[in-house]
Amino acid sequence: MTRYFFQIRFVVAAVVAATAISASAAQLSSDAQSAIPHDVQQMVVIDYRVMQNSSAAMELRGQVMPPELKQLEDALRKSGLNDNQDLEQLAFILYRAGGSSDDVRTVGIAQGQFPVQDVLANFRKKKLKATVVRTNKIYPLGSTGMSVVFLDESTMIFGSLSAVKQTLDVRDGIAPGLLTNAPVMDSMRSVDAEPLWSVLDQKGTQTMMKQVLGEAGSVADFDTVKKRLVGSSYTMNFQHGVKFDMSVITGDNFAAATVSSLLNAAVLYKKMSGTDIDKAALEGTVIRSNAGKLEVHFATSDTQFNALLKSPMFQSMVR
Repeated sequence: MTRYFFQIRFVVAAVVAATAISASAAQLSSDAQSAIPHDVQQMVVIDYRVMQNSSAAMELRGQVMPPELKQLEDALRKSGLNDNQDLEQLAFILYRAGGSSDDVRTVGIAQGQFPVQDVLANFRKKKLKATVVRTNKIYPLGSTGMSVVFLDESTMIFGSLSAVKQTLDVRDGIAPGLLTNAPVMDSMRSVDAEPLWSVLDQKGTQTMMKQVLGEAGSVADFDTVKKRLVGSSYTMNFQHGVKFDMSVITGDNFAAATVSSLLNAAVLYKKMSGTDIDKAALEGTVIRSNAGKLEVHFATSDTQFNALLKSPMFQSMVR
């Protein structure tokens, strides 16, 4: 997997156009949380049924979803599940294996009401050989290179064999897990009532802001405050229009104000060089610093959002 987290393009696009999601919470169950490795770089959690029911969200998702996520979702379908009926929530986690910043891996966690015995019977019918890890059986998903394991009838984990094994080690108490990562857990509590949310650690936040700022991120001011970016989170919602909110935690007011100025400069440049559709969308973007945090709020109407999906600015930002 690429070391750069898979939602960079999604965040960049969301600064000017948030995905259309209606109000419904996407909280991770305790079983799911107990299997997530400690060194999370980014976690994205989606109310899958809400996403499926929004044509605008699916259109945006199709444009910005990187190959890594498409591969994971293809693997999920090949497990024998009906994602339109069985799947309620989907989480994608990027984590650093062994704490190494150079070894970033991806694992998916699906929650719902799964016909586990039917799926396992299908695996046996295909004569798939399971990899046994203690009391757990991990099954390969055909030619996808992915594997899957059911923790119970409501939680399944899928990804590369090594990633799935690592989550089982976490769940069984052999390796450290998310529950002991206080900064990420605190960020989760502030956003997990939303239908789509994401949290990023310090490394993930620094990479995201560098990508979002573009050329503005190359200036000396950003290098000065980069190490003060502690973590971040964002949420997306659709209720009386399209909304996106992001919060970046910084070390102090100066760092928040500096990054706020840089991001406002980047938006101003887009306003000057964009089309009328781009300019109208960016008028709905508010960027400010507040008590050591950088806050970004975007809101637009459904009509503007649909037009923005086809704009040159949006297309260039999600390539």
